[in-house]
Amino acid sequence: MQQRTNASNPTLDSFGLLLKQWRSQRGFSQLDLAVTSQVSQRHISFLESGRAKPSREMVLQLAEVLEIPLRQQNLMLTAAGFTPIHAETDLSAPEMASIRKAIDFMLRQQEPYPAIVVDRYWNLLLTNHAANRLLNAFIAPEELQAHFYRDGKVNLMRAMFHPQGFRPFVINWDDFSVHLLQRLHREAIAEGESEQSKTLLNELMSYPGIAEVWQPFTRTTQNAMLLTVHLKRGNLELEFFSTIATLGTPYDITLQELRIECLFPANDSTEHHWKQLLKS
Repeated sequence: MQQRTNASNPTLDSFGLLLKQWRSQRGFSQLDLAVTSQVSQRHISFLESGRAKPSREMVLQLAEVLEIPLRQQNLMLTAAGFTPIHAETDLSAPEMASIRKAIDFMLRQQEPYPAIVVDRYWNLLLTNHAANRLLNAFIAPEELQAHFYRDGKVNLMRAMFHPQGFRPFVINWDDFSVHLLQRLHREAIAEGESEQSKTLLNELMSYPGIAEVWQPFTRTTQNAMLLTVHLKRGNLELEFFSTIATLGTPYDITLQELRIECLFPANDSTEHHWKQLLKS
């Protein structure tokens, strides 16, 4: 027998609103969703209007069709009156041992170039030695500790945009900052906006000069094959491009939200300067 949460919970009435929001965001009409999920259009309409209450299986079936992230699936289950089913397990937990081993292997294999692991809010979870060297080459450890640590983690978006972070050293700041803001905004929408993502975006926009560069629909056409980050501090000049990996078919919120980003030299000059830095 399916167990619903307290019927007096005010979130019960919000399931229809959440379903409608996700359906609209994914570009589905009620008919599209009905056909794809093999549910009648009338039932979809009744669910959205609150005239019908879904079963737990129906919530999960619609969530799968709409490709709703696991964290948001839990919210939809709660809104429908059911207990959330998707766990959020810390990477250090014993049951994560095999996953952590695989991630550590990827980080080691990326040496001598930087690699990082971040969560959906761009909090730095893991790094290889090269990534630590890159961070410390531009931001002193005490500056990282003073300005960018929150709850024991460095937030990379904050470290990039803050005037005392990477920002003064990014040569192509206008292009790169707009790209990061667009990415943060796009990810927040695609994965379900939360107070934490809104707070982070609002904080970044409050930094001096950021609102002026946030022009998501007017970027000039780039001739380069990839947008790189071009860093310069004193005689050290580096230009990197990145690749991003995710874990396949995760059933845990933590694993679904992990991003493994690897940096590679964009030119021979960067490769040379990077090797010299590692020797110093």
